Amino acid sequence: MVRTRFAPSPTGFLHIGGLRTALFCWLYARRHGGSFVLRIEDTDLQRSTPEAIQQILDGMEWAGLAHDEGPFYQTHRIERYQEVIEEMLAAGSAYRCYCTKEELEKMRAEQAARGEKPRYDGRWREQHDVRTGVAPVIRFKNPLDGEVVVDDVVHGRVVFRNSELDDLIIARSDGTPTYNFCVVVDDMDMKISHVIRGDDHLNNTPRQMNMLSALGCAAPVYAHLPMILGQDGAKLSKRHGAVSVLQYRDEGFLPEALLNYLARLGWSHGDQEIFSIEEMIGLFDITAVNKSASAFDAGKLAWLNQQHMMRAPPARVALELRWQLEREGIAPDPLRLEPIVLAQRERSKTLREMAQSSLFFFRAPASYDEKAVRKHITPEVPALMAETTQAFSQLQLWEAPQIHQIISAVAAAQNVPLGKLAQPLRLAVCGGTVSPPIDATLAILGKSETLARLTQARERWTA
Repeated sequence: MVRTRFAPSPTGFLHIGGLRTALFCWLYARRHGGSFVLRIEDTDLQRSTPEAIQQILDGMEWAGLAHDEGPFYQTHRIERYQEVIEEMLAAGSAYRCYCTKEELEKMRAEQAARGEKPRYDGRWREQHDVRTGVAPVIRFKNPLDGEVVVDDVVHGRVVFRNSELDDLIIARSDGTPTYNFCVVVDDMDMKISHVIRGDDHLNNTPRQMNMLSALGCAAPVYAHLPMILGQDGAKLSKRHGAVSVLQYRDEGFLPEALLNYLARLGWSHGDQEIFSIEEMIGLFDITAVNKSASAFDAGKLAWLNQQHMMRAPPARVALELRWQLEREGIAPDPLRLEPIVLAQRERSKTLREMAQSSLFFFRAPASYDEKAVRKHITPEVPALMAETTQAFSQLQLWEAPQIHQIISAVAAAQNVPLGKLAQPLRLAVCGGTVSPPIDATLAILGKSETLARLTQARERWTA
């Protein structure tokens, strides 16, 4: 059975690189009817924080990457790690090393002076003495000869010589287990079949495979994902978009759009750009992941988000728009949101942008764009607006086609271009000259609110 795991360390926020790893693990499990495990690797007690853990959980929930098992916490499994360490000591696949810090520093300095790669030389590997006054670390007895072959799904066959691998510390002098060891025990106990993770972990893999072998456990299938870089080719940073996943939520991206974008960073299915979640599950193939790094393009993400907003059911987008409006201090009538989505989705790349450009639907303008007033509010405009307001007041069916007919009729009767009337109307109800088509704008705004705003603006401009 396919069993994948996403195992973040809660030493910072969940960023898009981590989310892409989680997505590929989740997609692979879903594609093959397997299980997706969430594991929090929190053994770095100095850097792990409850806030970071909560951000990971919140980010995963927002993205819709539901786990089938977990979350498991490594700090809750310390006794299990200690149990396995004792088993390895008894079996002779691990040993106590009593080297002091000073001895290790001297060892590395001498190796560097000889032009050798600094590494532990195994001096306590076959010793059984006890050194008083020194708390030992526990080291894994790595094989001295032979090779470790990683048949990586993404990178192909990668060979490591055991002679290049020193004896890894698996427990510190205070007894706490180390990252690489905990990962091995967790993957073994949780029966992980496929380890999909960033290729910065590739060099950890031979040691982990050797430890699994020493524990009598077959290694999982490994797939190491390429890095995500900035468009300038540099390592992804905050200036490129390496921010918290929840910041993308706050900025108004649909989670399915962000996941679609991340899936296409290193994976493709022909020339298809836009995928639903269901399509990604049905088509995702880990063997199709490119081994080279991908560049993050914020403009492409924004375009893709707009495509998803245009294709999604209006009710789906309205739900997210409501959250954005509530952040602006507005409690919107849910019945008004879907028409706003339909009017604004081709004009907005993010939900935040849609919310901010839709505030006038809920708040009458406190002022008007002065430059626009000077340009559009000519001496004849108040009379035009008065005639239009009067005609609007008689309208029984308040819908866009009927509103458009009145605006056209007034403009024709007064022999002025349609824009000469539409822009002052827009300025009166919006405070500026940017909105959806004026007939759709007024239809959404409602009859009574439209009449009130037109009256207020006319009074202001004739004062």
